[in-house]
Amino acid sequence: MNILYGVPGEGMGHATRTAVIVDHLIQHHELRLVASDRAFQFLNKRYPDKVVEIEGLHFGFKDGKVSKTATLEKNLRNLPKTLRTNFREFFRLDADFIPDLVISDFESFSFVYAKLHGIPFISIDNMQVMDRCKLEIPMDSTAKSDFKLARQIVKAKVPGASHYFISSFFDAEVQKKNSSLVPPIIRQSIVDAQCTRGNHILVYQSSGGKSNLEEVLNALPNEAFKVYGKAASGQSKNISYMPFSEEGFIADFASAKAVIANGGFSFISEAVYLKKPVYSFPLPGQFEQYMNAAYIEKCGFGRHFKELTTDQLKAFLYDLNVFDANLANYKQNGNQQLFQQLDTWLDDFEKGLCR
Repeated sequence: MNILYGVPGEGMGHATRTAVIVDHLIQHHELRLVASDRAFQFLNKRYPDKVVEIEGLHFGFKDGKVSKTATLEKNLRNLPKTLRTNFREFFRLDADFIPDLVISDFESFSFVYAKLHGIPFISIDNMQVMDRCKLEIPMDSTAKSDFKLARQIVKAKVPGASHYFISSFFDAEVQKKNSSLVPPIIRQSIVDAQCTRGNHILVYQSSGGKSNLEEVLNALPNEAFKVYGKAASGQSKNISYMPFSEEGFIADFASAKAVIANGGFSFISEAVYLKKPVYSFPLPGQFEQYMNAAYIEKCGFGRHFKELTTDQLKAFLYDLNVFDANLANYKQNGNQQLFQQLDTWLDDFEKGLCR
């Protein structure tokens, strides 16, 4: 079967989890991928001659947080180039590859392609939990407003899929048809990692914005911190700024006693899989990150804070044994549950049992 797979370029989580699924699907199906920015660069190296580069959408930041206005302005400014590039690739793809099915990881080009060609499509992503499941987390007025907007965007992004596979590290009641909740997609290198409990705390900072990181961490001189994602490298008292290395990152991740991060789904899901307590302080204005952080606290896997402070970090570290005990009960057999459900659906699709 010919499958077209769409991957957005904002953040590397989409690309890395797509690679997990593609490695599985490519054993039995012919695939083409469409991706933008860093996702294209990553996937094109891994699957040469199978990836088409498109122009994607981008977040805009203001005062250290995602800005709806800055995001809109940035994408409107780039719209002419985006349309020219995507229409060109649209017609080139149309001549080279005729898909039987389209898969979208919250990506618009593949969705539009499927709709214009009358091709069935399915969704595999974590965002649909906001629209297709019941969320049971506390929300203040700001969070409720952010949730309302985020849900509208998610609902409009890839409507009408034949099925939605919703990846999540937390349980949520599915409320809409043609939807399945599945465990998070985990990189094979994380699945294969040998976990230990060392003395350091891993800090992952992948997003821009203001930060008092060094001041906060230096205030706990008896703790050792390994920081990934910052441009700096070297040592600052009890802080080691680590140059990026996937092998080194995974080794430090698997041996950490705890992790500190914003609220990105991929990193938090891998932390839960590795059973590492999470201090999460989501980026303001990003409801998805707020939701992930809130569920980390609800599940007892860590704490959700608005920001990183010394006092809150002390409180988090004081409860590490509690978080460890809760994480010990988390069960996930790699990616097998998703693969089994996806293979079953694809078999039924080829038999004409679902469209």
